[in-house]
Amino acid sequence: MPPSPRGSSPTPSDHAAPTGRASELARTREFFGVRAAGWDAEFPDDGPRYAAAIAELGLRPGDSVLDAGCGTGRALPPLRAAVGPAGRVLGADVTPEMLAEAAARHPGTAALLLADCARLPLPDAALDAVLAAGLISHLADPARTLREFARVGRPGARLALFHPVGRAALAARHGRTLTPDDLRAEPNLRPLLAAAGWRLVGCTDADDRYLALAERSEP
Repeated sequence: MPPSPRGSSPTPSDHAAPTGRASELARTREFFGVRAAGWDAEFPDDGPRYAAAIAELGLRPGDSVLDAGCGTGRALPPLRAAVGPAGRVLGADVTPEMLAEAAARHPGTAALLLADCARLPLPDAALDAVLAAGLISHLADPARTLREFARVGRPGARLALFHPVGRAALAARHGRTLTPDDLRAEPNLRPLLAAAGWRLVGCTDADDRYLALAERSEP
C-alpha cells in the first residue's frame, strides 16, 4: 500500500494549508502518480497477507471501515467481503492516479475519497474500523494522524497498522538497520497510540508481516 503523508483533525490554521504541508503532499502525489499503473505488479504476492490482516481486524457485517492511504485498492475487496453488502467501505488517498487505479481494478467495491487524512471529510464517530497499511512510518506527524483516526472512530472502533513485511525485513530490503527510535517498535508505539486515544491490544512483527491492532478508547 503506498504511503502518503497524513495528519489529524482540522483546526482553523489547518485550512490555510501551510506551505510545508502543501509541498509534502505535492511530493507524495508526484512520487506515486507516475508509479500507480505498475504498483501492484511490483508486489504481486501481498494479497493473502492483506486478507489475513483484515481477518484479525474483527469486522462484522454492516460495519463502516476506512482504508486510509488505500493506493490501488488491494485491501478493498477483503474489506467489502468482511462488512458485506450492508456495510460501508471507504478508501482515501491523496494521489489521483492511485485512486483511478483503485476504481478501475475494483469497481463498485468502495467509495473513494481524494483526501488527505489530516482532514478527512467525515463526521466524528463515523467508523467502526480503520486500516492503515504501509502508512504510519512515512508520516511527518504520525500523532496527528492517529488523532484524526480516533476522531472518526466510534468508541470501541478498531485500528490496524499493517505492513506485508516486518520491520527488520523491510529495513534489510532498503539497506538500513533498525534503530531504537523506530516508532513502530512496540515500546514507542504504545504511548503514541495512547496519547491519540487508542489502546494497543496486540503487535506482531515477523519477517512476513507487521500488524499492530488497537481499540478506540472511551472519550
